[in-house]
This record gives sequence, C-alpha cells and structure tokens, in this order.
Amino acid sequence: MLFKRLTGIVRLALQRQAVNGKSFNLGPFARWQIGDITVTKVVEMEGEGFGEFLLPDAERSALASIEWMQPSHLGARGGLKLSVHSFVIEANGKRILVDTNVGNGKKRKVPIWNRMSMPWLEDLKRAGFAPDSIDIVICTHLHIDHVGWNTVLRDGRWVPTFPNARYIFVAAEYEYWKARLDDPARAELFADSVTPIVEAGLADLVDAEEEITPGIRLVSTPGHTEDHCAVKIENGGRTGLITGDFIHHPVQFEHPGWSSSFDTSPDQSVSTRLSMFEELAASETLLFGTAFPTPTAGYVRKIDDRFRFDPMY
Repeated sequence: MLFKRLTGIVRLALQRQAVNGKSFNLGPFARWQIGDITVTKVVEMEGEGFGEFLLPDAERSALASIEWMQPSHLGARGGLKLSVHSFVIEANGKRILVDTNVGNGKKRKVPIWNRMSMPWLEDLKRAGFAPDSIDIVICTHLHIDHVGWNTVLRDGRWVPTFPNARYIFVAAEYEYWKARLDDPARAELFADSVTPIVEAGLADLVDAEEEITPGIRLVSTPGHTEDHCAVKIENGGRTGLITGDFIHHPVQFEHPGWSSSFDTSPDQSVSTRLSMFEELAASETLLFGTAFPTPTAGYVRKIDDRFRFDPMY
C-alpha cells in the first residue's frame, strides 16, 4: 500500500506539469436537462495517472477485462481516467454551483494540486456564469478538491469568489473537520477555503437532507466523509443525482468494495454505494459523476446481480 501511494505521488507530480495552466473546456460545455432544470459541467482538470493513488485496488491488470468501461473511462495506458469539475444547476431562477474543485494558489500536499494556476474561473464565465451571478454554492464535503474555488487571493487575503452566494455546508461535516484542525493540512484548507466564508457571513450550516430550493435537495451519503452528501434534482417527472464522492469512478459499479484511500469510513462507504446503486438501478435517475471523466452522466443498470454504468453520450 505504501509503495503504491508513493508511486502515485510521483505520478501526480509528473501530471501536474502536463495539466497546470491548461483549459479542459475547449469544446461546447456539456449540458443536460432534468425537466426545466439545466445542469452544466465546467472542468478544472481531467486525465489519467492518479486513479491508483485514489483507488489503490484498481490495478491495471484488473481493469482490462471490464469491457463496458472501454474506451471512455480508461486512459491510453490502461489506467483510470478521472476528472475534477463542477456542476452549475439552473433552477427556479437560481444558479447553484456544486463543488468548487481545487482552486488556484492553494498550498497543498497533493503534488498535482499544489499552488495550481488554472483557467477554470475564466471557463466558468465563458459557460455563462460570472462569479457575481452565482446564488448558491453547495460543498458536498470539505475535501481540498471540493472547496478550492470558494475563495480567491486578493490583496494578500483569501476572499469569497462568489460574493452574492450563500455557501451550503452540512453542519455536522463542518463541525467534524473543525474539531480536527491539529492536522496542518486540514488547518490550511480551513484557513484559505472555509473560514473566510464563515467570517464573511456567507455560510449556511444545514442538515444532510436539506431542501435547497424546490426540486433540489441534499441526500446523506456517508462514508467518504462522516457527513458527506449528494445532490438530488427532481423536475418534470425526471430525476438526477450529483454524486459528490460517494463514488469516484465507474469501476466501482463493477467493484463496489473498492474504497478510496481518503474515505474516513471505508466500510460505511461500501454500504452507501451498494444502497445507492440499488436505488439508482431501480429508477431512471440520470447520474452525474463528480469525478467521472467524459462521458460524465449516465444510468445505473443491474445485470445478473452486478452493476454497470450506461453512459449518456
């Protein structure tokens, strides 16, 4: 396990050179409809090389036989492709940004994400969403790749990127990590991406099943973090679900027991995945994978007691 993690760190350092400063939104922005609600994806970065760091059981030899994942979700070298992106939900006249990625200039221990300089904010504007037009920001959990663009550095201070937005944090999630600021990495994250929001009076601490606006509510999906949430969308007789990190990659449909290196409760994360997969397979819910590469959205199918992801192209 230690060797895999060290190898992953080296790969991340090399991949940083390949992605830093690059836009991953060169074509039309991906957009989907759930009834009258529009969901738009804006990518910060995407690539192959850190899947085994995140999912240590995902040996390349074990991936080659999963035919339904090829070629969309495996890279040219046979490893997992992953993405870091946000979704913007347009509902009830509101613009709701779900998860804010890694951000620029943040000091991070993960090499690929340390002091990044990405054009994501400019890409968000090109997609039609100026920062001051965002009404709500939802953080599915408080990990570094989900809160980074909460703030930007201005005149030597970290200030809210979306000054007119209410930032939604699950209260128990916030309190859990706030009690663990003896960890230097956690303290850095709070100092540059969470505390400035609270001090600006823009944070709303809510329940893990909170309704945000009619048709948009949080769904408790614990395991990756103790109080992780997903985001459910319902409108016009249709349903969608933004995963957050209760699942990181479609390979986990084939192997629900493969947990992330960063799950706080791996057994709970497996239980959450299995229960959510059953629920999703029994419905026509359009699933939006928060870390899934293109194609990002699709449907969960159950075939002979095994799950798979059916992408929507």
